[in-house]
Amino acid sequence: MAFVITDPCIGTKDAACVDVCPVDCIHPRKDEPEFATSTMLYIHPDECIDCGACVPACPVAAIYDSPDSTPASQKALIQANAVYRANDADAMARAEALVKAHVAGHADLMGIAPAERAAAHAK
Repeated sequence: MAFVITDPCIGTKDAACVDVCPVDCIHPRKDEPEFATSTMLYIHPDECIDCGACVPACPVAAIYDSPDSTPASQKALIQANAVYRANDADAMARAEALVKAHVAGHADLMGIAPAERAAAHAK
């Protein structure tokens, strides 16, 4: 697994990363029915080619280049990215449950604007 989308995407779902991805590995896209109900975007680990195009495109610095570089406070979201599969209701529900648990466990940080949340996690 390479790239990981983390909680600054919650409340944003900007999708600029989707627009620059050459292999369509970031879901749900705005044209997918799950977009409206998904809490955040996810990178499919088996489809990602590790190009890194998504990182500078993200306006809230929500994407890390590896699980190792993901801040400790964001580690639960590594698994959420790993299990999410578009068009698989069971996998989407598991990923969303992980995200909801993360949100509940970090209420203090979730109150910070998404664009500032990545820096807050680093503290």
